[in-house]
Amino acid sequence: MALAGRERQHESRCRPSRPVDAWRAAAADRGRCMGTLGARRRARRGGWGLPPSSPALAVAGLLCTALTACICWRQLPQLPWASPAPPRPVGVLLWWEPFEGRRGHPRPPPDCSLRFNISGCRLLTDRAAYGEAQAVLFHHRDLVKGPPDWPPPWGAQGRTDEALELRVFDDQEGAVMLAGEALETTGSRPPGQRWVWMNFESPSHTPGLRGLARGLFNWTLSYRTDSDVFVPYGFLYPRSHPADQPPGLGPPLARKRGLVAWVVSHWNERQARVRYYHQLSQHVSVDVFGRAGPGQPLPASGLLHTVARYKFYLAFENSQHVDYITEKLWRNAFLAGAVPVVLGPDRANYERFVPRGAFIHVDDFPSAASLAAYLRFLDRNVAVYRRYFHWRRSYAVHITSFWDEPWCRTCQAVQTSGDQPKSIRNLAGWFER
Repeated sequence: MALAGRERQHESRCRPSRPVDAWRAAAADRGRCMGTLGARRRARRGGWGLPPSSPALAVAGLLCTALTACICWRQLPQLPWASPAPPRPVGVLLWWEPFEGRRGHPRPPPDCSLRFNISGCRLLTDRAAYGEAQAVLFHHRDLVKGPPDWPPPWGAQGRTDEALELRVFDDQEGAVMLAGEALETTGSRPPGQRWVWMNFESPSHTPGLRGLARGLFNWTLSYRTDSDVFVPYGFLYPRSHPADQPPGLGPPLARKRGLVAWVVSHWNERQARVRYYHQLSQHVSVDVFGRAGPGQPLPASGLLHTVARYKFYLAFENSQHVDYITEKLWRNAFLAGAVPVVLGPDRANYERFVPRGAFIHVDDFPSAASLAAYLRFLDRNVAVYRRYFHWRRSYAVHITSFWDEPWCRTCQAVQTSGDQPKSIRNLAGWFER
């Protein structure tokens, strides 16, 4: 408890104030915005009691910056591949290539060592090597959208069990449960082999989950931090080279011709993001791109170049669930150089992954009209707007490569894990909570 208390104190000291806090203070103070220039100068001088030219000030400043970075970084969830371990040879079989595997012609496996600095991996696509694999990856959507297609029960004399026949059932969920239960009772998998359930959709868009037999999978792989193999859609890492993406300390404002952009491919009036868009668009102009709803086609220059022309991007998730923060934040907003306005899990969840001053959360405002007023305020106050890019001084953005990276990360997880057997008794109960 004492350690947890110290961490909370560190966190409260190192968190920078959000521009929206300053905006609210200014509104409460009859329009005096962010303090005077003299006050900011006094703050810079007075904290150390030293003249600005003193060499000691520079040394102390560097020390403070380093210590603060170390403390603040502890807020973010530790990625499981952060600490390298001596690799041991591991075979990982991808049972289908997600979304494409049933059509045949799978892509060649990636070179984990070259792509992700993970050595000792033998990535397999030939099902004849099933018995040699330490782990087998199953993509959830392919489990429930096609006819049952499972590995044979270990030690079975051929695929004669009805659960292994490639039959089309009217009730796909029932078919998956039947196949799983039959497989579980006939010996299941080779000794020590891990079956890994892989899914990157939210619970709202994961059909057939409750139809999976209990105890069928050993491990989970998803964007959830409590997965056995945690692979987020993206993450920040300490900047080490000027070429790290996104480049520069901030995007060129001269290129920004619009205020708010949104790219959406699946339009559903019942979703919270669409309902909020309707409210927001009554108070500020939002340019929508996409194939559905009021969207216009994306220009030939592509998504990133299009969004880069706007100051703000609506990084609205299609559903709100813990840790469900997708490429809408990491790629569409951060890499394009637009300030993300997010709608997804709560602010505290976002702050586990990114600095609190790097985004605007819709929950920070009592109404869409109040958010629109704040966006117009930032449009007029360039110095305050630029504060949303301060994170780029210290961090760069990694975008997860699907499906190569989850494949290699599974290999790494097997290398660093123990041999303690595990079975997930209630997959749906874990993922849907």
